[in-house]
Amino acid sequence: MQEQTVSITTEYIKLEALLKFAGITDTGGEAKQIIQEGEVTVNGEVCTMRGKKLRPGDVAELPGVRLVVA
Repeated sequence: MQEQTVSITTEYIKLEALLKFAGITDTGGEAKQIIQEGEVTVNGEVCTMRGKKLRPGDVAELPGVRLVVA
């Protein structure tokens, strides 16, 4: 599994924006589809909310990819 640390300079980043920022998806529509299909977990739980706020220390996982928010 590929692990990537994503540094943010704001209080939080929305899940949809995180996927685009990390280069996992090219568009918001693509991110929305992946999230709504239940392919993303946040801190070990399936998350279907594309507006979910992630803060430093949170972990989002997709098949083969682990994103750590720092």
